[in-house]
Amino acid sequence: MSDLHDHDHDPLAPVTAEEIRAARDILSTAGLLADSTRFAYLGLEEPAKEALFEGGTEAADWRRVRVLLQDTAGAPARDVVVSLTDRRVVSDRRLDPVTDGQLPVLEEEFGAVEELLAKDERWLAALESRGLDVRKVRVAPLSAGVYADEYPQESGRRILRGLAFVQDHEVDHAWAHPVDGLVGYVDVTHRTVDQVIDLGPVPVPAGSGNFDDPEVAGPPRTTQRPIEITQPEGPSFALDGHRLTWENWSLDIGFDVREGLVLHRVAFADRDTGRTRPIVHRASIAEMVVPYADPSPVRSWQNYFDTGEYLIGRCANSLELGCDCVGDITYLDAVIADEQGEPRTLRNAICLHEEDDGILWKHTDLWAGSAETRRQRRMVLSFFTTIGNYDYGFYWYLYLDGTIAFEAKATGVVFTAAYEGDDRFRAEIAPGLGAPFHQHLFCARLDMAVDGVTNRVEEVDAVRVPVGPDNPRGNAFTLRRTPLLTERAAQRDAAPAADRTWHITNPESLNHLGRPVGYALFPEGRPTLLADPESSVAARAAFATRHLWVTRSDAAERYPAGDFVNQHPGGAGLPAYAAADRDLDGQPLTLWHTFGLTHAPRPEDWPIMPVDRTGFTLKPFGFFDRNPTLDVPRPGSAHCHG
Repeated sequence: MSDLHDHDHDPLAPVTAEEIRAARDILSTAGLLADSTRFAYLGLEEPAKEALFEGGTEAADWRRVRVLLQDTAGAPARDVVVSLTDRRVVSDRRLDPVTDGQLPVLEEEFGAVEELLAKDERWLAALESRGLDVRKVRVAPLSAGVYADEYPQESGRRILRGLAFVQDHEVDHAWAHPVDGLVGYVDVTHRTVDQVIDLGPVPVPAGSGNFDDPEVAGPPRTTQRPIEITQPEGPSFALDGHRLTWENWSLDIGFDVREGLVLHRVAFADRDTGRTRPIVHRASIAEMVVPYADPSPVRSWQNYFDTGEYLIGRCANSLELGCDCVGDITYLDAVIADEQGEPRTLRNAICLHEEDDGILWKHTDLWAGSAETRRQRRMVLSFFTTIGNYDYGFYWYLYLDGTIAFEAKATGVVFTAAYEGDDRFRAEIAPGLGAPFHQHLFCARLDMAVDGVTNRVEEVDAVRVPVGPDNPRGNAFTLRRTPLLTERAAQRDAAPAADRTWHITNPESLNHLGRPVGYALFPEGRPTLLADPESSVAARAAFATRHLWVTRSDAAERYPAGDFVNQHPGGAGLPAYAAADRDLDGQPLTLWHTFGLTHAPRPEDWPIMPVDRTGFTLKPFGFFDRNPTLDVPRPGSAHCHG
C-alpha cells in the first residue's frame, strides 16, 4: 500500500512495510533506539471488540502498533505502543527482567550459544573426553525456563541452554547423533558461559538420520499414478486485499510475527434471514508449549513455548506449489519487522485454497423414490512454521454448513537423546537412539461474537437417567446444561465419556424455536499438561492445565501464558486474567481452548516423523433455523463416473 492511510480506516488491516518504517522513525525520533537496540516484536495493537461493533473504526487514533525493544548491551527491555496515526509514542514501559521475564529469543542469539561454548575450556574438555571434534558439533540454542531455587544466579539474566549434536558432514542431519550427558548454560547478553554440566561420556548414536539420502530412503517407489486437482474455472473464493469471501463466509486475514495466521471478523451470510451474522471476532493459536518428560539432570529443564519464546510467525516457511498445497492455490506474503526494525517479506507465507471434503449429506428414500447426494467442500487457510527440529502446520477450515475447525499438523524430526537399556522416560526409536516422551499443547484464543457481543457459555454433558417411574426400561439419557457464569467457574476439563461440549450462545438473539442462537465447541479431550502441578512448567504454562478457560473479552489480554513468556517465573496470562472472577453471563467473552498431542515416539517416527494431527471443531448449534446447505447443487456428472 502506498501510504499509511490506505486501509480504509481499518484498524485490523495487516501492518505494512511503510508502517514498520514509520514506527521505526517515530521510535528513533523519540530517542528510544540505539545501535544495540533490537526489535523483538512489532505487531498490531488492536482496539476493543466492543468499540468496533459500535462503529469505533473512525476513532481519531485508529492505527497503533506495539513494539518490544531488546537492548543487547544490557539496558532494560521496553514495551512501547506507537500511534501511527498521530506519529507519537503513546506509552513506554521499562521491563523488570525478574518479575516480567525476558523478551523472545533473538535470531542473532541462536548462533551465539554454539559460538561461545566452542571457546569454553570446560565444553572443549567434555567434547575431547568423548573423542569429538568441536568443528563437527552443532549446538541447539534452547530456552532456559525458570529454576530460581537451583540457579538463583540466573535471576534477571538472559540465559539460553545448549545441547550438542554431531554433524558428520555438511548436509548431515545432526539430530541423529545426540551428545548426551552434556549441557551448557550461556548468558547471551554478557556473552559468558555460566555452567557446563558433564555427566560423563555416553556413546553417540552412529546411525544415519539422512532421510533425504537415497542410501537411507531407498529408490523412490514407482507405483503412484498422478492425482490431478484442478479447477478449470478458477477457485470459488474472492480476495480483496486482506478480506476473503467464500460461499457464505467472509473474514479478514491477518498475520502476526508471534501468533502467525490470525482470522478477524469471521461471519456467515444467512440467506434465510438476509443478514451477515458475526461468529468469531478474532481467532488465533495464541500459545504452544512443548514440555519434555525426561528428568535427567541435563534435560529436566526442557520445555519450550514456541509461540512466546521463539515467535512461530517469524519462522513461517515460504510455501511451494504442489508440495505444501495442492490445487488452485492463492498465496499471500506476510510482512513483519526484522530485528533491526526494517520490514521483511515472508514470501508465500499463507496458503489459501478450497478442497473437496467428501459427503455433505445424502439420502435414498424408498417412499418418495428420491436419491440425493451433496458434496462437502471446505475453505483452507494455512501456514507452516519450523521451530528447530519440529515443523508445524496450522490449518483453519471453513465448511459449507457453517462449521469452523482448526487442525495442527506436527512433523519434522523428534528431539533425540541417547538410549541405554530400559528407560522409563525415553523411547528407543533406532539402535542406541532415544527420544524423550513429551507433549505438544496448543492454546486457541477465540474472541467470540455469536450474533453480536452479548454471549454466554454453557457446559453440556450427556448423562444417564436411572431406571425409575419416568424411565422404566432404563434406556433414557439426556443432556445436562450447566451455565459457566464466572471466570473461576469457567475453568473446565473435557469429559469424553460424557461427550462434553461447550455452547456459546447469544441470549439476545433467538432462533425460530425461541431459543438463543449458538455455536458449540467440540474438544478432542486428550490429556492436558502431565507435569506435576508443583513444577516450574506448570506455573508458567498454567493455561495448559485446563481444556477450557473463559474470560471477559479484553484486547490487552492476548496471550494465555502472559505477554513475556521467556524466563517468566509463572502465574501470568490466564491465571492472572481470571483472578478477577468477572461476570460472564451475557457479556463479551473470549474462550481459550487447550488441545494437543502426548507423544510417545515410535520407531516409525524416525528419521522423519509422519504428520500427527490435533485440533478442535466449532459447529453451529441452533444458530441456523434449518440446514443451511439445502441450496448446494448436485455434483457435476463428470465427478460421478466409474
